[in-house]
Amino acid sequence: MHGLGNDFVFLDLISQSVSLTEKTIAKLGDRHTGIGFDQLLTVSPPRSPEMDFRYRIFNADGTEAEQCGNGARCFLRFVRDRGLTTKNSIKVETNKGSIECKLQKDGNISVDMGSPVLQPDKIPFITDTCAVTYTLKLASCLSTHSETISVAAVNMGNPHAVTIVDNIEHAPVNQVGALVESHPQFPEKVNVGFMQIVSRNRINLRVYERVVGETNACGSGACAAVVAGRMQGLLDEKVEVFLPGGSLTIEWQGDQSPVIMTGPANRVYEGRLQI
Repeated sequence: MHGLGNDFVFLDLISQSVSLTEKTIAKLGDRHTGIGFDQLLTVSPPRSPEMDFRYRIFNADGTEAEQCGNGARCFLRFVRDRGLTTKNSIKVETNKGSIECKLQKDGNISVDMGSPVLQPDKIPFITDTCAVTYTLKLASCLSTHSETISVAAVNMGNPHAVTIVDNIEHAPVNQVGALVESHPQFPEKVNVGFMQIVSRNRINLRVYERVVGETNACGSGACAAVVAGRMQGLLDEKVEVFLPGGSLTIEWQGDQSPVIMTGPANRVYEGRLQI
């Protein structure tokens, strides 16, 4: 499946039992000798009776991730296509809490991503003070770019650093993204968003994701970017986010309100695999 080109392999672990290791997932994730994906997502029975399903996310190297917004939209499409539910709205348990997914009349899917977390120790981000933006010192070997960068730090179920650029086409996404991703002030590494503000209700965005590198789209990154922009007084409550793979609509009223993400989810193919 894919959400705006952010591609996933889904495994139904309700109707079948599969034992997955980090090494197995990494082999499947190899785009030359395996299937290839940005993330592998599993569908399991929930541990809480209040939830409909449990959702786990694994990166292409086999490590487990906390959240994936594009994957959450595909999750609802998958469980409906698979006949695991007939509901239009489901509650899904994740390692970082729960999310709610809803099928809209136009076929798009909305996901309640929960309230953004801005407290540094819960992102996690190492700093002495809590602020809207922070200045990071980058490696001195980055001679062609500034040795400091201003970022907003937001957790949307996973950690994000968002920086504002004049033009995303010329932004040093891979060079700076790699340096910020592994910056020592982000002890669990971080996804890095490069945001160009077009107007108060439209932004362009590229995201360098942890472990994966730049992807066509990042749902939680789009949410983090809108939160970062609104915290700086630059964006309205409803924003269209244009990513290389397509667009998402992000809504956030501020404070402790949940961030709502709406966009497409597409099934590509189904196959059988011996593990």
